[in-house]
Amino acid sequence: MRIVVLGYQLIGYTALSFVLDETEDEVVGLWTHADAPGEEVWWPSAAELARSRGVPVFSPEDVNAPQSVELLETLAPDILLCAWYRQMLTPPALGTARRAALNLHGSLLPRYRGRAPVNWVLVNGETETGMTLHHMVPRADAGDIVAQTRVAISPEDTALSLYGRLAAATAEVLRDTWPALRQGRAPRVAQDESLATYVGRRTPDDGRFEWRWPASRIHNLVRAVTHPYPGAFAETQAGRLHIWEARTAPELDATPAAEPGTVISSAAEGFVVATGAGGLLVRRAQYHGAAELGGAAFWERYELSAGRRLA
Repeated sequence: MRIVVLGYQLIGYTALSFVLDETEDEVVGLWTHADAPGEEVWWPSAAELARSRGVPVFSPEDVNAPQSVELLETLAPDILLCAWYRQMLTPPALGTARRAALNLHGSLLPRYRGRAPVNWVLVNGETETGMTLHHMVPRADAGDIVAQTRVAISPEDTALSLYGRLAAATAEVLRDTWPALRQGRAPRVAQDESLATYVGRRTPDDGRFEWRWPASRIHNLVRAVTHPYPGAFAETQAGRLHIWEARTAPELDATPAAEPGTVISSAAEGFVVATGAGGLLVRRAQYHGAAELGGAAFWERYELSAGRRLA
């Protein structure tokens, strides 16, 4: 078969690697994105992999522009395989696939359709997510499902660690499904629209939190947007405070009289702050423009003490 991969980031790299290394099919082109200036690039480059294997690489500003669609038609792909590609394909582009236009989405569809599902499942404290291979239609992530694989989420997971397991799930779902795709007998299961949920793209300002939130909610936000993302932050008397690592501290809960944002105590791993419900153990923190420090070093550097208000 002739395959065009439309991919970016770690999942795009994984999908391209699979087709190149584990199938007998020909990758006739890679559609990808140029890295954005200032973005923390932590993933291997699908573009570099493609070039090293003699695969033509294209980065059009608009995949649906007439010249891009014409190029896809010229390449005559049997399968379009999207993996973390940031543009939706319109019917003319989808129609260039002679057999199937497929997308890999990092959730258990129909839940978490849309952008940034890996971050959103952590923000919302989910205990499970997954990777879904589905047919593309003109609506985001709404096409028939070919296959899914489930991925457990631990309380210590960050977006980065979860991406790693979703990359492994990407290879797994493609490996299990590819023979049926080649034979034209892959399943198509319609999504239950009554179960569909949608999420949108996240911006750096979405990392803002309030100390009046429950500790569990703050912890979930911190792990969802910590490195390599812009991070969770709160405004304090000393300026913007970024929290890079934390956990809930039920064994060190604040007393009911403690106002949210009040430092409660130091601990071996850092320091505990009162929240709207429970204590938050801060393990790594940073005032904006200053050095990032472990929680214990932060306590010493800024001479924190029990009863001090951060908010």
